[in-house]
Amino acid sequence: MAKMQQDQEFVEYVVKALVDNPDAVKVDRTVDEMGVLLTLKVAQEDMGKIIGRDGSTAKSIRSLVRIVGLKNNARVNLKIEEPEGGKRIKNLDEAVGDLKL
Repeated sequence: MAKMQQDQEFVEYVVKALVDNPDAVKVDRTVDEMGVLLTLKVAQEDMGKIIGRDGSTAKSIRSLVRIVGLKNNARVNLKIEEPEGGKRIKNLDEAVGDLKL
């Protein structure tokens, strides 16, 4: 496996400290013309811990990841992948918020 980058190691470290199933945490890293995309996968029962109330934990992790990216002159984004069998229904406000208008 290729050497993990600082941003990927950072996300893995923080998320493993928050969840009950650290062995299920997986962070994939892809780079394209838009920057770096970290894709986070956790066990379904740990999704609530990663998202937090009203998404506050996820927003905080994303902010920290962007700061790590700025330190390394890279644009870094974090995508939290929905686990298999997970069901999340967005309301209209959440869907519009995701558009980042």
